[in-house]
Amino acid sequence: MEKPPSPRPVEGCLIVAIRLPVRIVALVLVVPVRMAWDALVAVGRFLRHSVLRPVGRASLWAAWALLVWPWTMLWRYGLLPLGAGCAWLGRVLVVVPAGWTYRNVLVPLGHGAALVLRAIGAGLGWAYARVLTPVGHALALLLRGVGYVLAALGGGAYAVTAWLVRHLVLVPALWLHRNVLTPLGHGIARLARGLAGLVRVVAAGCGAGLLWLLRVLLVVPASALWRWILAPAGRVLAVVGHEIGAAFGHAWRVAGRISLAVGRFLGTLFRWMFVEPVRWVYRTVLTPVGHAVRDTVLRPAARVARSVGRVVRQTSALARETVRQARADLRRMLFGDSGRTREVSRREPIGRETRTLGSRTTALTKD
Repeated sequence: MEKPPSPRPVEGCLIVAIRLPVRIVALVLVVPVRMAWDALVAVGRFLRHSVLRPVGRASLWAAWALLVWPWTMLWRYGLLPLGAGCAWLGRVLVVVPAGWTYRNVLVPLGHGAALVLRAIGAGLGWAYARVLTPVGHALALLLRGVGYVLAALGGGAYAVTAWLVRHLVLVPALWLHRNVLTPLGHGIARLARGLAGLVRVVAAGCGAGLLWLLRVLLVVPASALWRWILAPAGRVLAVVGHEIGAAFGHAWRVAGRISLAVGRFLGTLFRWMFVEPVRWVYRTVLTPVGHAVRDTVLRPAARVARSVGRVVRQTSALARETVRQARADLRRMLFGDSGRTREVSRREPIGRETRTLGSRTTALTKD
């Protein structure tokens, strides 16, 4: 029930002898190229992700800010209001006057011109019906009589001319064609047919000779050259080319594996020589030191700064209140009390003046 394995093509000793050195040479030549190619690919990816994309985004933003946004603002806040103003001016200065002119000037003028033209047309119609039509009928009758006379004279002249042409031209021409030109044309045709056959026979003989000569001088040597030299050389070159292509493909794949292994080795080496020490220093040295500095220096300093800020704010508020009270007392001593009620503080009182549950006054009406 199992299918037999397909037989592999038998390869000759020439192919086996060519394959191994070609693959070795191709591998030696392709490995540096593949490693350089992989390095360029890695550099290109790094540049694309780290340089080209940020530069492209910045360029797009700059292009939008320098090109799109100014034109948008110009269109929105310049051209649109200007267009609306021009449209309003055109309507006020052109459309409305033109409509008034059409409605109050051109329409009455057109109606008057139509009435004048209608009167002129009625006069012309009366002249055509009462004057020109009878005159035309009379001229038509006159011309019809003259035409009948001319037709009778022309028919007689045509009959005489036809008889003369038939007996003086057609009859001699038919006799000349039947008794002279036809036998002469048949003789010329037979002579031309014979000459064409002779030329055909001579051309066929010359063509056969030329074909035989070309076959002997060109076709046979070319066939021998193709059969015994070019075809075997082409087969050998095809085998060599196929093996070289296969060798380069195999070498490219092997070089890819080698390049991948070298890249991983270099990445691991870079990781263990640079990345891991830096991570160890950051994790075991810098992080505890940073936490200690944060807990022992930064947080207490922040608390002290907040306390100092709170004290400064309270002191500033107290100083402003003191200055305000001093100015009020000085104004009262200089100008006296104007009878205005003293400004009541609307804030909640503190101490023993706070609001109680049994009192009938609130904190806002206690004064």
